[in-house]
Amino acid sequence: MLAHPRSLALLLSVGVLTGCAVGPDYRPPEIALSSTFLGQEGVDHRQVQSKADLQVWWAAFDDPLLTRFVSHALEQNLDLAQAAARVAQSRAALRYADAALLPTGNVSVSAARAYQSVETPLGQVLDATPGFDRTGSAYEANLGASWEIDVFGGLRRGREAARAAYEASEAGAVATRLAVAAQTADVYVTIRGLQARLAIARQQVETRRQLLAMVRLQYEKGIAAELQVNQAEGSLTQAEAQIPVLEAGLDSAMNALDVLLGVQPGTNRAELAPGAPVPVTPGLSATGTPAELIRRRPDLIVAERRLAAANARIGVAISEYYPKFSLAGLVGSATAIASGNLFTGAASQAQGVLGLRWRLFDFGRVDAQIAAARGQEAEALAAYRLAVLRAAEDVENAFSALIKREAQVGILTRGESSLARARENSLAAYQGGVVSLIEVLNADDNLLHVRDAKAQAQTEAARAAIASFRALGGGWDARDAGSNRLYSDLSTTNRR
Repeated sequence: MLAHPRSLALLLSVGVLTGCAVGPDYRPPEIALSSTFLGQEGVDHRQVQSKADLQVWWAAFDDPLLTRFVSHALEQNLDLAQAAARVAQSRAALRYADAALLPTGNVSVSAARAYQSVETPLGQVLDATPGFDRTGSAYEANLGASWEIDVFGGLRRGREAARAAYEASEAGAVATRLAVAAQTADVYVTIRGLQARLAIARQQVETRRQLLAMVRLQYEKGIAAELQVNQAEGSLTQAEAQIPVLEAGLDSAMNALDVLLGVQPGTNRAELAPGAPVPVTPGLSATGTPAELIRRRPDLIVAERRLAAANARIGVAISEYYPKFSLAGLVGSATAIASGNLFTGAASQAQGVLGLRWRLFDFGRVDAQIAAARGQEAEALAAYRLAVLRAAEDVENAFSALIKREAQVGILTRGESSLARARENSLAAYQGGVVSLIEVLNADDNLLHVRDAKAQAQTEAARAAIASFRALGGGWDARDAGSNRLYSDLSTTNRR
């Protein structure tokens, strides 16, 4: 405690003017990354019809219904509504931290009326006093103000932590936005893929019905044996059994899409019922580098901002080592009678207080709080580094899946052509009595399997492209974000 008021005033002035703040100043961590992605060359040299702008990558699929569904999801999705609510909470916490640095004021007004009992010792003494009135009134009106002077920067560190947490919540809202767009596109592509597989299965059923009719006709004429009829019937039921499974998967995918759009399941089923091809996979206009990925992906910005908040909370904990100074004042008026002189000079009152609070004998707990804050900062740093590695892993996995799935589509396309010719030849040979029905059914099964596998590969290639766009952080304009911070683009996201 200071011995002289001038020394105290000097300390307060120096602390306020210099703006000192205890605790470590934040510096973004340096992460060692390669200059390019492993699969970047293969992705950049793909033969594609169009290339996607990362900001609105879903438009490059050239599917108006897909574009419309993604737009509706970004407006109506309930996960986005929750993310926007979390941003509002963080914004309120930041305003609270800002307000803690400012003086507070309050107005208090009170009126009281009392009736004194003469049976109490005090009442008996007062009752013996000439002119004693058992009924009394008291009125008071005051204007007070107080201010905690942030000499050592604990409150400023708290505001710094609140601002970083707010920026993390905004980045989290953008990350949710990207996830919703990618999930919507992924489910839509899955629906188109299932519809393609259903069309193949139904075509196969029709083909086997025609084959069964032909075998029955031959059986009636005595050309074919009953065994061949049974084989054809069994093959038909095997093809028919695949349809309910695919239809159940299609119903589930349509319901999932409706939930992403924030509407009752079944709302868009009629619009989706007419089949359409799986959207053609576009190219990527700019994959960027792993270093650019850190500035682009909002989930990495979330992790970095949480690290900044944890760093600032160390300063908040360290500030508890030092004394807290506060100023308080009160100006008002008080009177004990209802004579109308509440605001006269005689009724006025004033008070000024210089406060000091110092946890001088509580340093053990302060030490524990600082150790906990440092532990949280170390955890946040490890989480950030892990998030960077996993982001790079996401990109590499998505690139690899995209390249390999498109290669698979090419192989299956060639196989489909060969097996289609083999099936035609086997059917002609069967009709000529050269081969048995088993040969025709085997050729039919092989053709069905390769067509179904091709439809699945096309679907997975489109899904891998969507995963690539999501892994690269596409879907928002990151050009105005610098030093891993978010600015105006993020502050307007999801405020609908």
